[in-house]
Amino acid sequence: MAYKIGEDCISCGACAAECPVEAIKEGPSIYVIDPDVCIDCGNCENVCPVGAPKAE
Repeated sequence: MAYKIGEDCISCGACAAECPVEAIKEGPSIYVIDPDVCIDCGNCENVCPVGAPKAE
């Protein structure tokens, strides 16, 4: 079960910097998580200032 970044993302990049497997990339308007690479560690959710990443 991978994490997904919601529309409340402010594109700060904090989540991408904390991802140990580089599953998070900058998308056209918000950051996105590749579900095939995500290891469900929760680092992104812990560092996001607006709580955009959520476990699916």
